[in-house]
Amino acid sequence: MMGDNNPSTDPFPPSSPAPWPPLPLDAWRDTYATLHMWTQVVGKLTLALTPLANHHWNVAFNLTARGLATGPMDAGGGRTLTATFDFVNHRLALQTSDGARQTIALAPQTVADFYAAVMDALRRLHVAVHLWTMPVEVENPIRFDEDTVHHSYDPACANAFWRALLAMRPVFDEFRCGFVGKCSPVHFFWGSFDLAVSRFSGRRAAVVPEGVIEREAYSHEVISHGFWPGGGAVAEPAFFAYAKPEPRGFSSAVIAPSTARYERSFGIFVLPYEAVRTAPSPERELMTFFESTYEAAARLAGWDRAALER
Repeated sequence: MMGDNNPSTDPFPPSSPAPWPPLPLDAWRDTYATLHMWTQVVGKLTLALTPLANHHWNVAFNLTARGLATGPMDAGGGRTLTATFDFVNHRLALQTSDGARQTIALAPQTVADFYAAVMDALRRLHVAVHLWTMPVEVENPIRFDEDTVHHSYDPACANAFWRALLAMRPVFDEFRCGFVGKCSPVHFFWGSFDLAVSRFSGRRAAVVPEGVIEREAYSHEVISHGFWPGGGAVAEPAFFAYAKPEPRGFSSAVIAPSTARYERSFGIFVLPYEAVRTAPSPERELMTFFESTYEAAARLAGWDRAALER
């Protein structure tokens, strides 16, 4: 966790007007790791209290004017539950449709303590739920109720992360709107901890992966774009693009901008967030990456682009 803020060295000044804030991984790494686990605690509620939608879209969070929020969940007794991470006032708000509300401070605390606080808040709301406490999509997972390793939370770092998502969201939205085939919402997955949007050809995948998560996610041909704030397939905060299954020749395709690269070990193109943030037009830089990677993948995979694109 970061120590006491020094105005001269703090990379995330609270009053910074920059719409694309800096997000150095060294500064926010510990907060990121803890917040990832906290979002998984809340994300497991969506697994337990909502029916499975295609490609797990039911479990994803929505980006809001305050932070990240679940969709509506069944709280029992005809009630609805939502949970919101508020990165302005730094609270987790759990609310039910009968007007009841519980909040938990987003402040330095272990994952075990956070998990206990969430379960206690749910009991106070009379929401009966059993959660599988093992994190997913991470190396060396620790059960929520046993995790005393992750305990950092710097509000300035969390706020900068959220503001970065807000800055890039219009580009994701504009890119999504150019496609009239099956397409995911722009949403945030708490397992892989990324903002993502996915386009589909309409054809089933010839070979479906074995894993439970992968089998549902990649049941159909897909081209996905998104953003990892650090800790994904590459260490630095970066945008990504990939196709499942990957068409022959995709890894050697000429992609723009020039700061993008192909990560062969993961089968993805990546574009560093810092390269986008510092570009003369971050929005144009990011859209160029999205469009060039999509066009290469769709062309090489033989998608019916005339039927799928606006």
